[in-house]
Amino acid sequence: VQLQASGGGLAQAGGSLRLSCSASGRTFSNYIMGWFRRAPGKEREFVSSFNRNGDKTYYTDSVKGRFTISRDIAKSTVYLQMNSLKPEDMGVYYCAAAPRSTILSAIGNEGSHYYWGQGTQVTVSS
Repeated sequence: VQLQASGGGLAQAGGSLRLSCSASGRTFSNYIMGWFRRAPGKEREFVSSFNRNGDKTYYTDSVKGRFTISRDIAKSTVYLQMNSLKPEDMGVYYCAAAPRSTILSAIGNEGSHYYWGQGTQVTVSS
């Protein structure tokens, strides 16, 4: 599956951005879609994901209550709505796809995701 992320840019602290990730090539519903990010000088980390059925969502603690993951199956697109942005949210955001068979405990692991988008830069000014 090919993933194309977009929607990054510059926002002020407290502002919002919405990232989009369009999937093509294979059946969208066969994959668990999620978002990761890499802050400057840090390793890539898990941000948010669906479960395999797409009816539950998961977030890293630092974004809970501020970020919302959603999807449009008809458009094969996953979104990440980011509100109340903080300077520490800055980084390159990647959408990723894991096989639907991935167990819940592995959803936050990079190695579980076989397909990655190219990344989109999010910059937050204080």
